[in-house]
Amino acid sequence: MQTYDLEADGLRGLNAALHAQTNQTRWEIINPKGSHAIAVGLDAPIDVTVKGSTGYYCAGMNQQATVRVEGSVGPGVAENMMSGEVIVEGDASQYAGATGHGGLLVIKGNASSRCGISMKGIDIVVHGNIGHMSAFMAQAGTLVVCGDAGDALGDSLYEARLFVRGSVKSLGADCVEKEMRPEHLALLETLLERAGADAKAEEFTRYGSARKLYNFDVDTSAAY
Repeated sequence: MQTYDLEADGLRGLNAALHAQTNQTRWEIINPKGSHAIAVGLDAPIDVTVKGSTGYYCAGMNQQATVRVEGSVGPGVAENMMSGEVIVEGDASQYAGATGHGGLLVIKGNASSRCGISMKGIDIVVHGNIGHMSAFMAQAGTLVVCGDAGDALGDSLYEARLFVRGSVKSLGADCVEKEMRPEHLALLETLLERAGADAKAEEFTRYGSARKLYNFDVDTSAAY
């Protein structure tokens, strides 16, 4: 395993080293001290562990890599993620997993507002609670919440799948409770297992789009 001291050697050198085509596949980053843009744009099957909390956009645009943060993360963790896995041992600030196209984001603490905003295929599992406006305009993928959800969950939702074990403060425009069918239970069980979440699929409620906002209709203009 290669150890990189971020405080001593700097962010530019770190990301350059992670992007370099070498045989080193396991990395440990020490002394992150809330630095921003750690391990961004990775595109190789490497394993990166960050020993501490980070600032904004950690593991953004990730492809193939597995990034673990042994702490909490600032806004935009795994933003525009394409594949691979990002695991956060602590809490996540705003818009975790925003616009993510693929891969798995696991947050073992709580996530703040707008978790999964405009998600486009990413799977997100939050062990704790999420804040308001989560999954706003979510288009595809799955958001699993083992705790509670804040106001306006799934506002202007498209075809993403939302599963919440706890309470939902309010649903956003065009987001409704839906039937939990066997295929949804199977999907949820797989994601909970991958995320190491101690929860049962049968305890969750599924939410999805009512599909009334796909096209503008003057008779329902008040819902927009």
